[in-house]
Order: sequence, then structure tokens, then C-alpha cells
Amino acid sequence: MVALGNAPRDDVLEPPAAAVPETDDRVRELRDMVGRSYRLREDYEIGREQVRAFARAVQNDHPAHVSESAAADFGYRGLLAPPTFAALLAGAAQEALAGLLTACDLTTAVQTQQVMDFYRPMVVGDRLTSTVSLQSHREAFGGDLLAVTNTITDQDGEVVLIGNTSIIARTPEAELGLRLAELNAGVLRHDVLTIAPPEVDEVPTNTKTPAVQQFRMRGRSRDRVAVGDQLPARSYRLTLGDLVHYAGVAGDPNPIHWFEPTGALVGLGPGVIAHGMLTMGLGAGYLTSWAQDPRAMRQYSVRITGPVYVVPGAASAIEFGGKVIALHRNSGTATVAITATQDGRRIFGRATAVIALS
Repeated sequence: MVALGNAPRDDVLEPPAAAVPETDDRVRELRDMVGRSYRLREDYEIGREQVRAFARAVQNDHPAHVSESAAADFGYRGLLAPPTFAALLAGAAQEALAGLLTACDLTTAVQTQQVMDFYRPMVVGDRLTSTVSLQSHREAFGGDLLAVTNTITDQDGEVVLIGNTSIIARTPEAELGLRLAELNAGVLRHDVLTIAPPEVDEVPTNTKTPAVQQFRMRGRSRDRVAVGDQLPARSYRLTLGDLVHYAGVAGDPNPIHWFEPTGALVGLGPGVIAHGMLTMGLGAGYLTSWAQDPRAMRQYSVRITGPVYVVPGAASAIEFGGKVIALHRNSGTATVAITATQDGRRIFGRATAVIALS
């Protein structure tokens, strides 16, 4: 769920929380967390087979994600991770956040918006860590609307990726929260509700703007891209098995993605819904396939306006399309507007990506 700059941004974060009575201990606890940053003590080392498994899970078929020789052609010592690979680190960040935000329930939280800023590729052997911060909170849609920032840094302290995520979490004390807790106790993995959250240290909030690592692009030429160009449409197929596979690879135990009764209880259905980061992962692969360079993503911003429904026993299709809406000659990048639909129904609202050209 939680995936992932530093400062609040109008296109990412929701309006500040409305004034609430000081006697509301639950809301006051959440508000006291706003603006504070916590770094995970243990780092995460990217493994070769993890990258291959994740590439399969998001159906990203670029050779540099599975072939070491193909990655070497781009000048890297190991496989390049797909753009949304940071979702694996977000699992630990979500667990840490859940340990800090005891006033709300993140086990069935729903992601509504994600903005990811990329500063350098993730490569096998990198040791990464996350710094997570709650940027804002307000009560909405029968739950808690949270805006979370996740800053991922490497073993040298350099920023790799910054993600901003908006999510809706349920209130544990509410009747729905209690019913969900009772249902989840019988279906979640044995240790999900009892495992201790990752250890964190509170750290100062970093407001510096990181620099993007410079390297020579080897993809689509800027001389062959024009405003108004349409990207070829592409369809991706999802089954319940795909959702279960992604849940396991990404370490996301949320049962709304694989257990119909949980989705029905929170008003979703028919069937189950695909992970927001899975849908975004498909879209990222679609974009970098067009760009012809797995490192091309500079920013990826998606407002998710509708879930992807997957009915057990049947396959669902997601149709992606795109259009170049701006060229930035000084930076050598293009802004692409992306569409994602299921049976003609929009999955993405406003969705854009900034792509580096060669």
C-alpha cells in the first residue's frame, strides 16, 4: 500500500485537517504525528531473484530486469529493478507506520494517489532504507485520510526515490473496523496481526532537494518525439492468481486483494480489487517499454479514481494508452498523460509521467 518530495506538494497532499475538539484523543494522537519523520533501522538489500520475481509480478518484460548481460549493456553490475520496485520497501514502511499510528487501522487501507520522483535506478546489491513521515491527516469517507511521504536512500545516503501517497484507513473502534478485525483474524497470515513492527528512529525532516543522477540515455530519441504523439495501446490481463502472486512478492497482506468477503464488507466488489501499486507497476512497464530505456522514468503521478475488479475464475483486462502532452528541451524529457481503463471504466484519474529521452 504505502509506497512513497520532501516538502508538502499541492498535487499530492490533501488539505490540512479541520479543527477538532481537543478532547478527541484519537485525532489528537494522529495530528501530533504530522510533520515527524522516522527512519527504519535496518536496510533492505536488493536481491537478484527478488528483481526477477517482481518483474514477473508486474509483467515488465524489459531484458535488463531479468538478464544480467542486458543490464551490463546499460552499464550496471546487476539487474535493474523495475520503477515501482520500491513497493517492496513500502511494506516495511507501512508496518512501521502502523506501529506508530495505533489510532487507525492500516490492514485494509486503500491507496488513492501516488506520486513517485526518481533520482537514480535501483540495482541488485543496493542497500536501501526508508524514512517515513505523516504529512497530513483529516477524517473523510468514513475513515482517516492520510498523506504519507516515504524517502528511500541508498548505502551512501543518496536519495534514490521519494514517494508521496494518499490513503484511506479505517478507524479501529468503529463498528466496521471491529467487523473487519474479526474477519481478518481468520484469514490473514498467522503473524500479520502479532508481528512486531520494524524498529525506527525519529530523525529530522529533510527539506533539501536531491539531485538526479546523470547518465546517458539509450532509449527513444527526443528528435523523434512530438507533442500530440499517441503511445500504442496495450492490454494487460489479471487473474486472482496474479493478485495473489503480487501480494506475496510485495509483502502486502491486505485481504481486499484476494478474499472476496473482506472487499464486500467495505463496499467493494464484485470480486476482489487489484493493488493500486500493481496497476501502477503495469503502467510503469508500459511507459518504459515505449521509452525503450528502463531508467527513463523521472516522475510518475497517478490519482486512482476506480479499482480494478478481478472476479475469481475469470480474467480481467486493463487497457493502457498515452499521449505526449509536453516536451522539455532543456531537460530532455517529455510529459506523457496516461489512461487506464477496465471495460471502458476509468481506473486512473489525472495520471502523468515525466520520461527522459535520449
